[in-house]
Amino acid sequence: MGILSDLAARFRRDRATLALDDIQALILRSRPEPYVGLHAMLHVDEAAGGRDLVRRLAPHIPAAADWTGELEAWTGVAISHTGLAALGVPEASLASFPVAFRQGMAGRAEQLRDVGENAPAHWEDAFRPGTCHIALTIYARDDAALDAAIGRAMGEFDRSHGVTLVGTHRFGADVDAKNPFGFRDSISQPTVAGSGVEPQPGQERAIAAGEFILGENSETGAPLAMPEPAALGRNGSFVVLRKYQSRVGAFNDFVRAHAPEPAAQERLAAQMVGRWRSGAPLPLAPEHDDPALGGDPRRNNAFDFAGDPRGLVCPHASHMRRLNPRDGQLTILTDVNIHRIIRRSSTFGPKWSADVTADDDAAADRGIYFIFISARAYDTIEFLQQEWINRGNFIDLGEERDPVVGLHEAPGTFTIPASPVRRRVDGVTTFNRLRGGEYMFMPSLSALRWIGDAGWQG
Repeated sequence: MGILSDLAARFRRDRATLALDDIQALILRSRPEPYVGLHAMLHVDEAAGGRDLVRRLAPHIPAAADWTGELEAWTGVAISHTGLAALGVPEASLASFPVAFRQGMAGRAEQLRDVGENAPAHWEDAFRPGTCHIALTIYARDDAALDAAIGRAMGEFDRSHGVTLVGTHRFGADVDAKNPFGFRDSISQPTVAGSGVEPQPGQERAIAAGEFILGENSETGAPLAMPEPAALGRNGSFVVLRKYQSRVGAFNDFVRAHAPEPAAQERLAAQMVGRWRSGAPLPLAPEHDDPALGGDPRRNNAFDFAGDPRGLVCPHASHMRRLNPRDGQLTILTDVNIHRIIRRSSTFGPKWSADVTADDDAAADRGIYFIFISARAYDTIEFLQQEWINRGNFIDLGEERDPVVGLHEAPGTFTIPASPVRRRVDGVTTFNRLRGGEYMFMPSLSALRWIGDAGWQG
């Protein structure tokens, strides 16, 4: 059963309490598997022309109401702070957004630990500060559906004026939905309370809708601060977009250097990620991969770490356990539920192969757009970058960094608990290099119309 069919089986419209007709589908609807798609970055040169394009695009953005529908493709639109300003949104509204959003991702490089080779000075032109005003993302089931959706979107672009296309990137993955390193991706997704979808068997409870949808009650019992007026902020959310170049060959070389034969190499790679390549989690498949488990959305996320407090099965330092500790014991306490995110990441470039080496990395256009949605998006990404990714204090590992997405300015270490003595694997480098990104706001469908019609003018 695929992700979309599993969601359809768990969806009950009569249980939904959210304004699904006003929420962009991309927030609550998972991508298909397999999937193809396009990211397009636009710059607004002239406010009236930009609003005209937003107005034209709005009818093509599907709502989250029809979970069981058979959409062939769906489009999402997000706008940066400089984009909202370029569209003419009044200063009072611009000032009501979070400080981090107003400063933009490049302006928050220190808080994000985007330094060295990940610093904004090295980003691609489309993500230079103030360049990406509107991000248009299209997901589709196949190339024909994607081409049709691109034709509709670009047709509206061609009929508008005052907007420049500054970058596009096609992406896609096969039915296994694997990332550049050959691992099934975006498995762990929170269930949003009020969406009409029940949690999967074994999954933690549904997370309060206000953690993802502005205007709804959050885990604190009250709504989070919302951009003003309500016509702009309500039923929207925030988006973090980060484009990474994946150094797959360097990763392959690393596991080959530290494991003697293919089975041991696969095990080390799984320990670094927390799952086998099929998606089977180590807590449920501790000895070997289990593709049937990895491909089953009703089982591949039904676990916790309660039975593995020492990390003997799934290392505390693994990427999966760092970014979703679940019920694990943390040295630095935090409420895990306020750091849950909806992942909409997308893979681009050639499929993973064990034959790829570091010598191949420079020439390969291979990587991932790490995209996530949360009403606390900027607090969350900055917390993740500062604590869970680029430090290890919260799991008693000092300055040890995430072995997959951490920035390693000097070769680092990956710690594998064992009895009687833990193993430390040295020589971890930066396997995912940041090529750019931006903080975005994903308005509701009514807010897109409000922007397109310059609703602030009365």
